[in-house]
Amino acid sequence: MNYLPFLAIFAGVAISLQATLNARLGVLLQNTLLGTGIAFMTGCLLCFILVAVSGKFAVKTASLQAVPVYLWFTGGALGALGVGLLYFLIPQMGIGAMTVYSLSGQLLIATIASHFGWLDLPQSPVTLQKVVGLFALIAGIMLINGEKAYAY
Repeated sequence: MNYLPFLAIFAGVAISLQATLNARLGVLLQNTLLGTGIAFMTGCLLCFILVAVSGKFAVKTASLQAVPVYLWFTGGALGALGVGLLYFLIPQMGIGAMTVYSLSGQLLIATIASHFGWLDLPQSPVTLQKVVGLFALIAGIMLINGEKAYAY
């Protein structure tokens, strides 16, 4: 049995729950950026603890030198921006609407990135089936969200 799809579903559940909890933290602190910073600090601390416990803390100098400069910072910056926006948007839109829109953005860029093989990803060409799926996704967004008016 392939367990990877179940892990992916669990990851989605974890992301939705953490986003909801950390959005609430930002609301209670009245500072979305501070809530985001606390979330990232806690995650960073946990990651370093797990790396230390695993005994795999050592990294070869050649591996460090092989990493392009932009990879040291871009992912973290985009993560903080994206997650911070999610924490800001959840109290405004609700977790359901925010998740539908953000997943749509993820699926769209994932389809494009896979088509072109960006960042050494395996290439998966855009097919008619995928285009139909993206249009179905857009239709689903409209059906799920209807004519909601968000509190701005």
